[in-house]
Order: sequence, then C-alpha cells, then structure tokens
Amino acid sequence: MPAQRKRKAEATTPVDENCPTVAMFRQYQLELDTKHDKHERLVKLSRDVTIESKRTIFLLQRLTGSSPDIKILEEAWEKLKAIENIKLLSIAKELDQEDPYKFLRAYSPGLQEYIEAVSFYHYLKNKKLVTLEEVQKDLTFITTCSSMDGIDNGLSQLTTQKIEKMEILDTQCKVICSESEMDKESREVQVHVPPTEYILGLADLTGELMRLAVGSVGKGDLDTPFQVRDFLQLMQSGFVSFGNCGREIGRKLHTLRQSLQKVETACYTLQVRGSEIPKHMLVDVLSSGPSDYGSNFDNDMAANDD
Repeated sequence: MPAQRKRKAEATTPVDENCPTVAMFRQYQLELDTKHDKHERLVKLSRDVTIESKRTIFLLQRLTGSSPDIKILEEAWEKLKAIENIKLLSIAKELDQEDPYKFLRAYSPGLQEYIEAVSFYHYLKNKKLVTLEEVQKDLTFITTCSSMDGIDNGLSQLTTQKIEKMEILDTQCKVICSESEMDKESREVQVHVPPTEYILGLADLTGELMRLAVGSVGKGDLDTPFQVRDFLQLMQSGFVSFGNCGREIGRKLHTLRQSLQKVETACYTLQVRGSEIPKHMLVDVLSSGPSDYGSNFDNDMAANDD
C-alpha cells in the first residue's frame, strides 16, 4: 500500500479586526441583528393587538336590537382607544423613519384584526362602513421624540452583543447627536394602513355580521338579519368589482359569499316559514346548514309529536 501522505499543517493567518472588510461585515451583521430584533418586537405587539381586538369584538357581540346599549359601545370605544394609544402607538414608533412595507408581514395580522373590530363598532353605532381615511387618521399620532430614540432602542436590545458592535452604535450616536443637537420635537408618526390590509380587515367583518344576524334571532330581534343582509349585499357588490386580486383576497371573498348566503337563507326562512317555526327553535334552525332547514324542522316537529 502506498504510504499515506501526511497533510501539512495549514498556516493560520490571524484576522485583523481593524481591516476595513472585517469592519464592513461587522456592520452588516449589526444591521441584520437590529432588523430581526425590530421584527420580533413588531410580531409581539401585533399579537397583543390581535388579542385585545378579539376581546373587543366579543364584547360588541353582546349588543342586540336596533338600539344598541350605550354602555357597551362606550366600553368598546375605550378598549379601541387603549389599543391605539398603547400597542399601535408602539408599532408606529417602531416604524418611524422605516419603510413600512419591509415590516408589513410582522404587524399585518394585528392590523387586520383591529380594522375588523373598528369596522364592527362603526357598523353597530352608525350602520355604515368605516373608511380607509378614518382608520388611517386614528392610527396617526403626534409624539415627542428625538433622534436618540432609535439608537436607544437598538442599545437596549443589544446588551449581549460584542463590544465592537456597541462601539459602532456609540459612534453613530455621537454623529447623529452632533448633527441634531439632541433637539426634541413633536412629530407625526403613524401605522401605515395599505389599502389591501384595509380590504382584508373588512372581509373579516362579514363573519361577525353573519354571527350577529343569527344571534339576534335568539334574542327576539327579527329586524337585524334583514338589515345585515342588505349591508352584506352592498359589500359584496363592492368586492366583486375587484379584478385581478391576490390569493388572500380571493379566499376571503369566498368567505364573504358564504356569510351572505347564510344570512340570505336565514332571512328567507324567517320570511317564508317564520310563522311555522316556534320561536324557541328559530336559532337552532338558522344555525344549521341551508340544505338542512326543512329536514331539521320536520324532524324536530316529529319528535315533539312523539
């Protein structure tokens, strides 16, 4: 067998930390870490917005009748304002001087859920749809901040990083401070609401309106289903005017059609067979599938006869 060649020990060249190339990649690493940290903070804030918005929607579902309870509306309004002034304001500060579309996927779920809650509130109070301009106005804030805010946020999130990264931040901080002289001014920050996010939030509203229509029957309110039906028909006529829409909008448009179909079938049942069905059975009949309305009612009546 041929003698095995011994691999010569490779000479290791020490890395010069002061090399411009190394410093450049250190800077790239710092920028990526800062971006990922901001993304994670936005995801957590979005999750909090989603939770609080769902609680507001559950509260609004307690409203019944054509004249809603003022106390519940006021409580829901306070919850919405708390979401805006705490969680969404924090998101707006995170997005200050940033491209909002770069982080849109991080806070999109919370924004859509908030739009759903706000639009549900406006419908119950005013019987109309909230506009994109109204939503954007509520998510525009005047805050007192300085050029140090972004640096402070970065420093607080990088305490475990290496000393070299801290020195880079310190250098950037000194340059910015020398240019702005630490002037604190009131400036406008906002959570940017793209039209697509607004549309997706409104599409989610249709499910809540469907539940409102069916639930109101069990509470003796037989007018709300017909009002919701007319409103959903107007919404569908607006949605179908969209041409080449994305996959997510198409999926939610399908959900809108299903919700409208359930409400229309419920209104048909109330109008045609409402006098036949006892009031205590209306909710069970309307909650069943559209094709099961007749069979469920006949089976229940047969069971009662037995």
